[in-house]
Amino acid sequence: MDLQAVKRRYNIIGNSEKLNHALSTAMRVANTDLTVLIQGESGVGKEVFSKLIHQLSSRKHNDFIAINCAAIPAGTINSELFGHEKGAFTGATNERKGYFETVNGGTIFLDEVGEMPLDTQAFLLRVLENGEFIRVGSSKIRKTDVRIIAATNVDLKDKIREKKFREDLYYRLSTVPIHIPPLRERPQDIILLFKKFARDIAEKYNSPTIQLDEEAKILIKNYSWPGNIRELKNVVEKLSVLSDERLITAEKLIEIVPDIRNRNLPVSFDKSSSEKINDRDIIYKFLFDMKRDISELKTLFYDIVSTNNLDLPTIGNVDNDMVKGHFHVNDLENKLNEFENKLEVNIPKERSIVVPEVEQENEKYEVEIMDENLNLEEMEKNMIVKALKKHNGKRRTAAKDLGLSERTLYRKINEYNISL
Repeated sequence: MDLQAVKRRYNIIGNSEKLNHALSTAMRVANTDLTVLIQGESGVGKEVFSKLIHQLSSRKHNDFIAINCAAIPAGTINSELFGHEKGAFTGATNERKGYFETVNGGTIFLDEVGEMPLDTQAFLLRVLENGEFIRVGSSKIRKTDVRIIAATNVDLKDKIREKKFREDLYYRLSTVPIHIPPLRERPQDIILLFKKFARDIAEKYNSPTIQLDEEAKILIKNYSWPGNIRELKNVVEKLSVLSDERLITAEKLIEIVPDIRNRNLPVSFDKSSSEKINDRDIIYKFLFDMKRDISELKTLFYDIVSTNNLDLPTIGNVDNDMVKGHFHVNDLENKLNEFENKLEVNIPKERSIVVPEVEQENEKYEVEIMDENLNLEEMEKNMIVKALKKHNGKRRTAAKDLGLSERTLYRKINEYNISL
């Protein structure tokens, strides 16, 4: 069976080089009895690979069982795996066969094997070395013919250094290691997976399939996906249920899944791949940087206005009064705001950018056009009031927005008798 046929049979979506390498390794080792250690973050599909290995092996007609080692209490895991005799401990009213006895001839998948207690690790090592185990409370040695596939989302070498995992067991388990890449390392597969999950949900609930516009695709591809495929499926389900529109825009995506704004710029990519970084991503990166520069420029402008009392320095031989006659503070502020708003319309919002007077999520802060005849105190008071309203009275964030220290803002609030 070739690679594409296996993908179709086991519903594996993706064409990244790392995924294909992991899948090819699984196919090669499947028809042997070698122990396999599957490594990868939570949600990447380690159990899918374990079932694939079992069903492509000569044991496919025998039992397969998946055991989460972290979900079984330390006091009962030995009994669960190896069984116990009647009276072996309080509550053991009858003898019980463990998984290594009931799944004889089949495959046992030990998920999160790094959480297995040290005494259980010693018993497992004996099974791996000579196929022998002993029930809890018994002295009789029993034999089993079980293939073990283990999986972990932590670095077992770190566990070894911490004396929480046996080094000899690690080398027995990792006869054939398989690393499944996280979703952020295969960005070219994210949209394929999104479409697949969207179709599945549409069929399940007999509803139209959701789709992403171009800006939404950029956000989806550049999100870090710490929960990997499991998290992506959850997001698709949420969008399918909560969105009235079937075409998901960037704004709608941010509204329903706010964390999607945690972008990774520049975009992560596989250097060995022939694909190039999307030009649109580079443009967005440039626009984000430009927006930060505009924010810093506005802060600098406000500082100059405050510290110089609106008296602009003489430029060369140009008379200062003549300059002030052709230069209006609110004109420059409005031009900065106008340019900044244009950037805001064309790029997705990002948490790390804090800019005065911008639209964020569902709230809009209108740019107030000030009368040119207002004096400095009135203009400064209005700016403080607007910043406090914007941040719901939080002085620290308002002060940061205004480019002032919190102490200075507190003094000016008292000076202008501003009520919160």
